[in-house]
Amino acid sequence: MTLLNNFVNNSWAAAVGWTLLHSLWEAAVVAALLALAFFATQSPRIRYIAGCMALSAILTAFVITLFRMSPQQGQLLGNVNSLPFPAWNGALRSAPRSWDLSLAAAAPWLTPLWAFGVLIFYVRYAIGFLTIARLRSNGVCCPPAAWEQRLLSLSKQMRVSRAVRILESSLAEAPIVIGHFRPLILMPIGLLTGLPGSQVETILLHELAHIRRHDFLVNALQNFVDGLLFYNPAIWWISHVIRAEREKCCDDIVVGISGNAHEYACALAALEEIRWSGREPAVAAKGGSLMKRVRRLLYPSVPNVGWAPIVATAVLLMAAVTTLGAWQANGVATVTSDSYSKWVSEDVVYIIDDAERAAFQKLTTDEEREHFVEQFWERRNPVPGSAENKFKEEHYRRIAFANKHFATGSGAPGWQTDRGHMYVLYGPPDEIDSHPKGTPHPWESWGYRVLGSGSSLGYFRFVDLRGTGDFRLAPSTDR
Repeated sequence: MTLLNNFVNNSWAAAVGWTLLHSLWEAAVVAALLALAFFATQSPRIRYIAGCMALSAILTAFVITLFRMSPQQGQLLGNVNSLPFPAWNGALRSAPRSWDLSLAAAAPWLTPLWAFGVLIFYVRYAIGFLTIARLRSNGVCCPPAAWEQRLLSLSKQMRVSRAVRILESSLAEAPIVIGHFRPLILMPIGLLTGLPGSQVETILLHELAHIRRHDFLVNALQNFVDGLLFYNPAIWWISHVIRAEREKCCDDIVVGISGNAHEYACALAALEEIRWSGREPAVAAKGGSLMKRVRRLLYPSVPNVGWAPIVATAVLLMAAVTTLGAWQANGVATVTSDSYSKWVSEDVVYIIDDAERAAFQKLTTDEEREHFVEQFWERRNPVPGSAENKFKEEHYRRIAFANKHFATGSGAPGWQTDRGHMYVLYGPPDEIDSHPKGTPHPWESWGYRVLGSGSSLGYFRFVDLRGTGDFRLAPSTDR
């Protein structure tokens, strides 16, 4: 106890204690500015950079505050009448018996508690790094040579200059990247053969994106800051959004290279059944909120509501001026273009690919759009040239069935729900395990013997979290 008292009575203990207290409001200010920046943009790349800058700013403020609170700095500033920064480290010597004195007396005791917490977090991170490092050599085997060659080709496509190795692991539960200078991609055994080749390629592109962006090194530095400022709620939130936006950045890179968001979303959905244990020192394709990432890839993006009133007013004014001008120039306005817009954003939103969507958006006349729609269905006609298109009929039958059986009490049409989405894509499930009074929430499990382009049995689990009949797609490892 004497040793602890001597430690607390040290002037450096008071300096560190006051630094910890100051860092709370400093981080809160930075987090508030970051939140405002997030309201202004939806770009994952800009958000990620802003989050990293915010984390760096908080760490810098912590170091500067510690310098200003240090005993040497306090002595240098002791003769200055008006200080640009309050010399809290002098409070122990001269403060009156008041609330400040009480806080000053408690501040030094924060230092040993903080040091113990930092030690615990860094030991935890060290154990995690050692565990991840062991995955390099334990339970691994070489993949087929064809995949090694394919990885080399994808690395060139991704413009990754470092040599990247790939191994299959019996211990890894999801694809992960290990190492910065000698990057290694670990794939769970069976994943290379259990998924369609196109989906495996998108997963490899995601891991290569992490390597190209140096995310393993950035994640290690982020863990250092997280451990140092573990007590700060602002740090928890900023670190969370950095990791989420990091995964979105890699997702955008993959979609930009592969050009097929639906195929990549299917690959992520397949990984949904594989739960990653959450070892932070590595970066994996399952990082962030997996279901939010799948929704972001499959569903049209929604404008940020933070600027909704301002943006809505501006859009309404522009729309009014544009409509008035068009009415004066052309007389009676037509609504045929709206029907085509509804067709691409509702009728075929789940089955149209990115290239087709981009081509459709470039069309300027209704005649061109009508021809596009005809060709769209003809490309999917099981019997090309026939008047009866079974694919088109089945597609609209699925939409009608989804609208009839999966509509929610809040008014959302059935095709927009998660169950409706999967029904439109894959049709009636081969198996349905329904628990309308399940614990803790009602849930259903849909099984497909042939899911998408694969051949393995796949399951989707839907949970009604609010008891309103709105079943949401949820991670699942069982039926």
